Amino acid sequence: MSADTWLGERGVGGAGEPEFTGLAERHRRELHVHCYRMLGSFEDAEDTVQETFLRAWRRRETFEGRSTFRAWLYRIATNACLDLLAKRRPEPATGGEVLWLQPYPDRLLDELPAGDADEPETLAVARETIELAYLIAVQHLAPRPRAVLILRDVLGWPAKDVADLLGDSVNSVNSALQRARAGMREHLPEQRQDWTGGQEDAGTRELVRRFTEASVATDIPALASMLRDDVRCSMPPTPGLQIGRDAVIGDWTADGFAGMTGLRAVPAAANRQPAVAFYHWREQEGAYLPLTLDVLRISGGAISEIVTFHADRFARFGLPERLPADGTES
Repeated sequence: MSADTWLGERGVGGAGEPEFTGLAERHRRELHVHCYRMLGSFEDAEDTVQETFLRAWRRRETFEGRSTFRAWLYRIATNACLDLLAKRRPEPATGGEVLWLQPYPDRLLDELPAGDADEPETLAVARETIELAYLIAVQHLAPRPRAVLILRDVLGWPAKDVADLLGDSVNSVNSALQRARAGMREHLPEQRQDWTGGQEDAGTRELVRRFTEASVATDIPALASMLRDDVRCSMPPTPGLQIGRDAVIGDWTADGFAGMTGLRAVPAAANRQPAVAFYHWREQEGAYLPLTLDVLRISGGAISEIVTFHADRFARFGLPERLPADGTES
Protein backbone atom coordinates (compact mmCIF):
# COMPACT_ATOMS: atom_id res chain seq x y z
CA MET A 1 0.00 0.00 0.00
CA SER A 2 1.31 3.43 -0.91
CA ALA A 3 1.82 6.10 1.73
CA ASP A 4 -0.88 8.25 0.14
CA THR A 5 -3.43 5.40 0.09
CA TRP A 6 -2.68 4.52 3.70
CA LEU A 7 -2.91 8.13 4.81
CA GLY A 8 -6.08 8.61 2.80
CA GLU A 9 -7.72 5.75 4.63
CA ARG A 10 -6.56 6.54 8.15
CA GLY A 11 -5.47 10.18 8.05
CA VAL A 12 -1.96 11.22 8.99
CA GLY A 13 -3.14 12.23 12.42
CA GLY A 14 -4.09 8.64 13.09
CA ALA A 15 -0.61 7.31 12.46
CA GLY A 16 1.50 6.25 15.37
CA GLU A 17 5.11 7.39 15.44
CA PRO A 18 6.56 4.04 14.27
CA GLU A 19 4.07 3.90 11.38
CA PHE A 20 4.65 7.52 10.44
CA THR A 21 8.42 7.08 10.57
CA GLY A 22 8.20 4.02 8.35
CA LEU A 23 6.26 5.98 5.73
CA ALA A 24 8.71 8.89 5.85
CA GLU A 25 11.79 6.66 5.75
CA ARG A 26 10.84 5.44 2.29
CA HIS A 27 11.78 8.88 1.02
CA ARG A 28 14.96 9.39 3.07
CA ARG A 29 17.51 8.99 0.28
CA GLU A 30 15.77 11.23 -2.25
CA LEU A 31 15.16 13.88 0.43
CA HIS A 32 18.82 13.64 1.41
CA VAL A 33 19.90 14.19 -2.21
CA HIS A 34 17.50 17.15 -2.46
CA CYS A 35 18.94 18.73 0.69
CA TYR A 36 22.45 17.98 -0.56
CA ARG A 37 21.76 19.89 -3.77
CA MET A 38 20.48 22.80 -1.69
CA LEU A 39 23.33 22.79 0.84
CA GLY A 40 26.38 21.25 -0.90
CA SER A 41 27.27 19.39 2.30
CA PHE A 42 26.57 15.70 2.88
CA GLU A 43 26.54 16.14 6.64
CA ASP A 44 24.35 19.25 6.63
CA ALA A 45 21.94 17.34 4.41
CA GLU A 46 21.80 14.50 6.93
CA ASP A 47 21.00 16.92 9.74
CA THR A 48 18.35 18.62 7.64
CA VAL A 49 16.61 15.36 6.75
CA GLN A 50 16.42 14.53 10.46
CA GLU A 51 14.96 18.00 11.07
CA THR A 52 12.49 17.40 8.22
CA PHE A 53 11.21 14.18 9.79
CA LEU A 54 10.92 15.85 13.19
CA ARG A 55 8.96 18.78 11.75
CA ALA A 56 6.77 16.43 9.73
CA TRP A 57 5.87 14.40 12.83
CA ARG A 58 5.10 17.50 14.85
CA ARG A 59 2.99 18.96 12.04
CA ARG A 60 1.32 15.74 10.90
CA GLU A 61 -2.13 17.18 11.54
CA THR A 62 -1.48 19.81 8.83
CA PHE A 63 -1.23 17.20 6.07
CA GLU A 64 -4.62 17.46 4.39
CA GLY A 65 -4.01 15.34 1.32
CA ARG A 66 -4.08 18.21 -1.17
CA SER A 67 -0.64 17.06 -2.33
CA THR A 68 1.12 13.72 -2.09
CA PHE A 69 2.85 12.76 1.14
CA ARG A 70 6.14 12.84 -0.79
CA ALA A 71 5.54 16.40 -2.03
CA TRP A 72 4.57 17.44 1.50
CA LEU A 73 7.91 16.13 2.79
CA TYR A 74 9.75 17.99 0.03
CA ARG A 75 8.05 21.21 1.10
CA ILE A 76 9.18 20.72 4.68
CA ALA A 77 12.71 19.73 3.62
CA THR A 78 13.09 22.78 1.36
CA ASN A 79 12.02 25.12 4.13
CA ALA A 80 14.36 23.39 6.56
CA CYS A 81 17.22 23.99 4.10
CA LEU A 82 16.30 27.64 3.71
CA ASP A 83 16.19 28.05 7.50
CA LEU A 84 19.65 26.49 7.83
CA LEU A 85 21.06 28.69 5.06
CA ALA A 86 19.64 31.79 6.74
CA LYS A 87 21.42 30.87 9.97
CA ARG A 88 24.74 29.57 8.67
CA ARG A 89 25.42 31.03 5.24
CA PRO A 90 23.67 34.34 4.63
CA GLU A 91 25.92 34.99 1.61
CA PRO A 92 26.29 32.73 -1.43
CA ALA A 93 29.62 31.28 -2.47
CA THR A 94 31.89 33.49 -4.55
CA GLY A 95 34.94 33.13 -6.78
CA GLY A 96 34.25 29.59 -7.96
CA GLU A 97 35.03 28.03 -4.59
CA VAL A 98 32.69 26.21 -2.23
CA LEU A 99 34.65 25.48 0.93
CA TRP A 100 31.86 23.47 2.56
CA LEU A 101 31.45 21.18 -0.47
CA GLN A 102 31.48 17.45 0.30
CA PRO A 103 31.28 14.48 -2.12
CA TYR A 104 28.30 12.12 -2.42
CA PRO A 105 29.12 8.39 -2.73
CA ASP A 106 27.69 6.70 -5.81
CA ARG A 107 26.84 3.63 -3.72
CA LEU A 108 24.29 5.75 -1.86
CA LEU A 109 23.00 7.42 -5.02
CA ASP A 110 22.26 3.88 -6.23
CA GLU A 111 19.58 3.72 -3.50
CA LEU A 112 17.48 6.30 -5.33
CA PRO A 113 14.32 5.04 -7.09
CA ALA A 114 15.06 3.97 -10.65
CA GLY A 115 14.22 6.56 -13.31
CA ASP A 116 12.05 5.96 -16.35
CA ALA A 117 14.19 4.26 -18.97
CA ASP A 118 11.93 5.74 -21.65
CA GLU A 119 12.87 9.27 -20.60
CA PRO A 120 16.64 9.60 -21.28
CA GLU A 121 16.52 13.38 -20.83
CA THR A 122 15.11 12.93 -17.32
CA LEU A 123 17.91 10.51 -16.50
CA ALA A 124 20.50 12.93 -17.91
CA VAL A 125 19.19 15.78 -15.77
CA ALA A 126 19.23 13.58 -12.68
CA ARG A 127 22.86 12.66 -13.39
CA GLU A 128 24.12 16.09 -14.33
CA THR A 129 22.51 17.89 -11.41
CA ILE A 130 24.37 15.75 -8.88
CA GLU A 131 27.82 16.28 -10.44
CA LEU A 132 30.21 18.57 -8.60
CA ALA A 133 30.30 21.18 -11.39
CA TYR A 134 26.57 21.70 -10.95
CA LEU A 135 26.77 21.65 -7.15
CA ILE A 136 29.51 24.27 -7.15
CA ALA A 137 27.58 26.51 -9.52
CA VAL A 138 24.29 26.23 -7.62
CA GLN A 139 25.97 27.15 -4.34
CA HIS A 140 26.77 30.56 -5.83
CA LEU A 141 23.06 31.37 -5.96
CA ALA A 142 21.23 33.08 -3.12
CA PRO A 143 19.07 30.59 -1.16
CA ARG A 144 15.61 31.38 -2.54
CA PRO A 145 16.59 31.45 -6.25
CA ARG A 146 18.54 28.26 -5.55
CA ALA A 147 15.40 26.61 -4.19
CA VAL A 148 13.37 27.81 -7.18
CA LEU A 149 15.95 26.44 -9.64
CA ILE A 150 16.08 23.02 -7.99
CA LEU A 151 12.33 22.70 -7.54
CA ARG A 152 11.55 23.83 -11.09
CA ASP A 153 14.45 22.49 -13.19
CA VAL A 154 15.46 19.38 -11.24
CA LEU A 155 12.21 18.20 -9.63
CA GLY A 156 9.95 19.60 -12.33
CA TRP A 157 7.49 21.30 -9.98
CA PRO A 158 4.96 23.71 -11.54
CA ALA A 159 5.58 27.38 -10.82
CA LYS A 160 2.34 27.59 -8.81
CA ASP A 161 3.45 24.83 -6.42
CA VAL A 162 6.82 26.51 -5.91
CA ALA A 163 5.06 29.83 -5.28
CA ASP A 164 2.82 28.17 -2.69
CA LEU A 165 5.82 26.63 -0.95
CA LEU A 166 7.72 29.91 -0.79
CA GLY A 167 4.67 32.06 -0.04
CA ASP A 168 5.31 34.05 -3.19
CA SER A 169 3.63 34.86 -6.51
CA VAL A 170 4.04 32.89 -9.71
CA ASN A 171 5.53 35.96 -11.37
CA SER A 172 8.13 36.25 -8.62
CA VAL A 173 8.99 32.57 -8.97
CA ASN A 174 9.39 32.87 -12.74
CA SER A 175 11.59 35.93 -12.29
CA ALA A 176 13.71 34.14 -9.69
CA LEU A 177 14.10 31.18 -12.04
CA GLN A 178 15.36 33.44 -14.83
CA ARG A 179 17.90 35.01 -12.48
CA ALA A 180 19.00 31.62 -11.20
CA ARG A 181 19.49 30.23 -14.71
CA ALA A 182 21.52 33.31 -15.64
CA GLY A 183 23.63 32.83 -12.52
CA MET A 184 24.26 29.20 -13.38
CA ARG A 185 25.45 30.18 -16.87
CA GLU A 186 28.11 32.36 -15.24
CA HIS A 187 29.61 29.38 -13.43
CA LEU A 188 29.14 26.57 -15.95
CA PRO A 189 30.71 26.24 -19.41
CA GLU A 190 28.36 27.27 -22.20
CA GLN A 191 28.01 23.80 -23.67
CA ARG A 192 26.50 21.18 -21.38
CA GLN A 193 28.88 18.48 -22.59
CA ASP A 194 31.77 20.63 -21.38
CA TRP A 195 30.65 20.51 -17.76
CA THR A 196 29.15 17.09 -17.42
CA GLY A 197 31.39 14.06 -17.38
CA GLY A 198 28.74 12.08 -19.25
CA GLN A 199 28.44 8.31 -19.25
CA GLU A 200 31.60 6.42 -18.40
CA ASP A 201 33.15 4.70 -21.41
CA ALA A 202 36.30 2.76 -22.20
CA GLY A 203 38.23 5.96 -22.93
CA THR A 204 37.26 7.44 -19.59
CA ARG A 205 38.23 4.28 -17.73
CA GLU A 206 41.60 4.21 -19.50
CA LEU A 207 42.26 7.86 -18.63
CA VAL A 208 41.39 7.24 -14.97
CA ARG A 209 43.73 4.24 -14.96
CA ARG A 210 46.59 6.30 -16.37
CA PHE A 211 45.87 9.14 -13.93
CA THR A 212 45.93 6.68 -11.03
CA GLU A 213 49.22 5.09 -12.09
CA ALA A 214 50.89 8.45 -12.72
CA SER A 215 49.68 9.78 -9.37
CA VAL A 216 51.03 6.78 -7.45
CA ALA A 217 54.33 7.23 -9.29
CA THR A 218 54.14 11.05 -8.77
CA ASP A 219 54.96 11.38 -12.47
CA ILE A 220 54.27 15.10 -13.00
CA PRO A 221 54.92 15.18 -16.77
CA ALA A 222 52.56 12.24 -17.31
CA LEU A 223 49.87 13.91 -15.20
CA ALA A 224 50.33 17.20 -17.03
CA SER A 225 49.71 15.47 -20.36
CA MET A 226 46.24 14.39 -19.15
CA LEU A 227 45.06 17.84 -18.05
CA ARG A 228 43.10 20.30 -20.14
CA ASP A 229 44.60 23.74 -20.59
CA ASP A 230 41.77 25.20 -18.49
CA VAL A 231 41.76 22.50 -15.81
CA ARG A 232 40.52 23.54 -12.35
CA CYS A 233 41.78 22.11 -9.08
CA SER A 234 40.51 22.70 -5.54
CA MET A 235 40.57 21.02 -2.13
CA PRO A 236 37.65 22.03 0.08
CA PRO A 237 37.58 23.03 2.88
CA THR A 238 41.12 24.35 2.24
CA PRO A 239 40.94 27.74 0.43
CA GLY A 240 42.60 27.99 -2.96
CA LEU A 241 41.41 27.41 -6.52
CA GLN A 242 43.98 26.77 -9.24
CA ILE A 243 42.88 27.35 -12.83
CA GLY A 244 44.97 26.26 -15.79
CA ARG A 245 47.49 23.46 -16.29
CA ASP A 246 50.52 25.55 -15.36
CA ALA A 247 48.91 26.79 -12.13
CA VAL A 248 47.86 23.28 -11.09
CA ILE A 249 51.25 21.74 -11.83
CA GLY A 250 52.97 24.64 -10.09
CA ASP A 251 50.86 24.09 -6.99
CA TRP A 252 51.62 20.35 -6.93
CA THR A 253 55.34 21.07 -7.30
CA ALA A 254 55.32 23.69 -4.54
CA ASP A 255 53.54 21.27 -2.21
CA GLY A 256 56.27 18.67 -2.64
CA PHE A 257 54.04 16.17 -4.44
CA ALA A 258 56.74 15.40 -7.02
CA GLY A 259 59.01 13.91 -4.38
CA MET A 260 56.32 11.95 -2.56
CA THR A 261 56.67 8.17 -2.24
CA GLY A 262 54.71 5.34 -0.69
CA LEU A 263 51.32 5.88 -2.35
CA ARG A 264 48.63 3.32 -3.16
CA ALA A 265 45.24 3.86 -4.78
CA VAL A 266 41.74 2.35 -4.70
CA PRO A 267 39.07 3.19 -7.31
CA ALA A 268 35.90 4.92 -6.13
CA ALA A 269 32.95 6.85 -7.54
CA ALA A 270 31.35 10.08 -6.33
CA ASN A 271 28.59 12.31 -7.71
CA ARG A 272 28.36 10.04 -10.76
CA GLN A 273 31.99 10.84 -11.55
CA PRO A 274 35.15 8.71 -11.39
CA ALA A 275 37.16 9.06 -8.21
CA VAL A 276 40.40 7.69 -6.79
CA ALA A 277 41.14 7.16 -3.09
CA PHE A 278 44.84 7.54 -2.24
CA TYR A 279 46.62 5.95 0.70
CA HIS A 280 50.06 6.85 2.09
CA TRP A 281 52.50 4.46 3.74
CA ARG A 282 53.00 5.05 7.49
CA GLU A 283 56.00 3.13 8.79
CA GLN A 284 54.91 3.45 12.41
CA GLU A 285 51.52 1.90 11.58
CA GLY A 286 52.96 -0.67 9.19
CA ALA A 287 50.18 0.12 6.73
CA TYR A 288 48.93 2.54 4.09
CA LEU A 289 46.50 5.01 5.69
CA PRO A 290 43.85 7.21 4.01
CA LEU A 291 45.25 10.38 2.45
CA THR A 292 42.93 12.05 -0.08
CA LEU A 293 40.00 11.36 -2.40
CA ASP A 294 40.25 12.85 -5.90
CA VAL A 295 37.00 13.30 -7.82
CA LEU A 296 37.60 13.81 -11.54
CA ARG A 297 35.64 15.56 -14.25
CA ILE A 298 36.60 14.42 -17.73
CA SER A 299 35.71 16.40 -20.86
CA GLY A 300 36.82 15.72 -24.38
CA GLY A 301 39.18 12.95 -23.37
CA ALA A 302 41.12 15.04 -20.82
CA ILE A 303 40.79 15.90 -17.14
CA SER A 304 39.00 19.22 -16.79
CA GLU A 305 38.61 19.32 -13.01
CA ILE A 306 40.03 17.66 -9.91
CA VAL A 307 38.31 18.20 -6.58
CA THR A 308 40.33 16.72 -3.75
CA PHE A 309 38.72 15.83 -0.43
CA HIS A 310 40.33 14.95 2.89
CA ALA A 311 40.59 11.45 4.30
CA ASP A 312 37.63 12.01 6.64
CA ARG A 313 35.36 11.23 3.66
CA PHE A 314 36.61 7.63 3.27
CA ALA A 315 34.18 6.02 5.73
CA ARG A 316 31.16 7.40 3.84
CA PHE A 317 32.42 5.64 0.71
CA GLY A 318 32.90 2.30 2.44
CA LEU A 319 36.61 2.50 1.70
CA PRO A 320 39.03 0.44 3.81
CA GLU A 321 40.50 2.09 6.88
CA ARG A 322 43.98 0.93 5.87
CA LEU A 323 45.85 -1.10 3.29
CA PRO A 324 48.45 -3.59 4.50
CA ALA A 325 52.01 -3.66 3.23
CA ASP A 326 51.11 -5.90 0.29
CA GLY A 327 48.65 -3.27 -0.92
CA THR A 328 45.49 -5.38 -0.64
CA GLU A 329 42.37 -3.97 1.01
CA SER A 330 41.70 -4.75 4.65
